[in-house]
Amino acid sequence: MHIGFLFNHHGGHQVAHALPVALALLRRGTNARVSVLVSEGCEGEVRRMAAAGPGPTPEIVRLRPPSAFARAANRASGRSIPADIVSTLHRNLDRFRGLDALVVPEKTSLMLKSLFGLRSLKLVHTRHGAGDRAIGFDKASGKFDLVLLSGQKIRDRLAAADLLKEDGHAIVGYPKFDIPPSKPPRLFPKDRPTVLYNPHPSPALSSWYRMGPHILDWFAKSDRYNLIFAPHVMLFRKRLTASLSPFALGWNAGPRAEHYDHDHMLIDTGSPASLDMTYTDTADIYLGDASSQVYEFIRRPRPCFFLNPRGLAWRGDPDFAHWGAGHVIEDLSQLDAALAEVPRLTPAMRERQEALFDYSFDLEARPSSERAAEAILDYMARR
Repeated sequence: MHIGFLFNHHGGHQVAHALPVALALLRRGTNARVSVLVSEGCEGEVRRMAAAGPGPTPEIVRLRPPSAFARAANRASGRSIPADIVSTLHRNLDRFRGLDALVVPEKTSLMLKSLFGLRSLKLVHTRHGAGDRAIGFDKASGKFDLVLLSGQKIRDRLAAADLLKEDGHAIVGYPKFDIPPSKPPRLFPKDRPTVLYNPHPSPALSSWYRMGPHILDWFAKSDRYNLIFAPHVMLFRKRLTASLSPFALGWNAGPRAEHYDHDHMLIDTGSPASLDMTYTDTADIYLGDASSQVYEFIRRPRPCFFLNPRGLAWRGDPDFAHWGAGHVIEDLSQLDAALAEVPRLTPAMRERQEALFDYSFDLEARPSSERAAEAILDYMARR
């Protein structure tokens, strides 16, 4: 049996959701051959994580690059049209055709069946993140042969949307949590409470487009807080970002040059530390909007604030369940009031965060990546 793990994206943020499963399969010593297939955009993160992981190093195969036309189409669209990602799938069909199963953390790879005719290839979806956004429970989410779920919340949402196959899903926990924690780095010269500002790239939901630069200005003037500005890694990778659910467009401009000139502000738009939970583990306070990284943050309960510059009606909406983990801020004057004194986590909010976390993640003493590896092997054995 030949199982492939595909990482075909412009950034490395999806790697930690699937590569630990490949490493767990190798450690089991099964007869299955495991290949890790990578495109240029995430090869560096795959090799970095594979080298740092325990056990044998996987076979890492560099995929044939996309066509020149696809690259040009991607650039011409401000990188909003993933023509290069689709072209990479098409130009490597011979590799995919030789697999029994392909494990992916994204949905574009469904084209291998729907467009490119690989009907017999079993597609396994690890998903990436345990967030609440509607796009995580769209029709494409139900088209995989096997879906690996972090916890009961994901199962309930997919079941409610009638997207769950009885013999095609397994709750396995969260393989990203299996990454060995690194020694907490010293990020700032002064010991102040540290805020992590972590906006999402979706123009329909992100606080960056209407409030982000002003928030950086606010912290630049602060003598009370350190700030880690670590947005979703894709926020500034595209000149134009499109949100599909709901539809919106956003033109991306990064922080101004002067925002980098403060020793109490760390701006990181894509280093490994922004991918491996270094900042969610280190910060004292979370400030965000729609990113699923808040669920990684509340693994250790701490104060959270969520920005709602569009005045979205969020109460009772399961797409915003994570906003129940903290306080919602509508404008900058409310941010000023919320951070006038260093916030403390109340017992009631701690209990709420713990409930949200436990509903999102089914964790056991046994590592999640091992549970996921076993689920894949069990599924393939039944086939």
